Amino acid sequence: MPDLKDKVALITGAASGIGRASALRMAGDGAKVMCADLDVAGAEATANVINQEGGDALGCELNVTDPDAVKATIERTAETFGKLNVIFNNAGIGGGTWDQTIAVNLSGVYYGLFHGAQHLANNGGGSIINTASVAGLVGLVGPSSMLQSLDQDIEMAEGAGSYIAAKHGVSGLTKQFAITFGQRGVRVNAIAPGYIETPMTENLRSLPDGPEFLKGLHPLGRLGQPEEIASAAAFLASDDASFITGVVLPVDGGYTAR
Repeated sequence: MPDLKDKVALITGAASGIGRASALRMAGDGAKVMCADLDVAGAEATANVINQEGGDALGCELNVTDPDAVKATIERTAETFGKLNVIFNNAGIGGGTWDQTIAVNLSGVYYGLFHGAQHLANNGGGSIINTASVAGLVGLVGPSSMLQSLDQDIEMAEGAGSYIAAKHGVSGLTKQFAITFGQRGVRVNAIAPGYIETPMTENLRSLPDGPEFLKGLHPLGRLGQPEEIASAAAFLASDDASFITGVVLPVDGGYTAR
């Protein structure tokens, strides 16, 4: 189990799904956690669970598309807990317009990297983790129930296209920031999840042929759980990963091995 004792982590998108699971996991491994989300009630609920279990956490509201808010939350986390060692740029959306998806899934990660890497570099280093996706490594296909008309083709082209562009961008930013800040003690990695059972995949999983189609994309024959992504994030945050940077790590049940 990774040891995160004496570390402080800021996790975006911490109200649900991968972010919530990661906040709980890092807190369980000893970290103090700032749980940030646009859904402030959800972020506070995650922090409350951590505190009830004997950890140390705080929930806060954060719109990752606002660079000033991202910078302020990084500074607030360090001031509140005395330092900041880990930043998990996890907040994301699925199924939005081009502008919405790029703003949250790409620009939001960029702001976390831009302000976060500088802060960590100026304060002894640390680890940044980004949530990419298998969509940051390969293209996506949809179940047959999504591909029955030209309108649906166009809808998927926009939705999948923006998501692919954003997540490929996250993969590239991860490598670039790893190179730029490596000699200043900042490690930058990304996780590329396959399809995970979270609220974000609920629409696909609710289609008549959705569950079996999605399971069939993964050689392990099932979808992933948020806790499995959280385990990878905790590892990358820890000193056990001290010689790992610039990596986009698939945690995808074999999805990208096909």
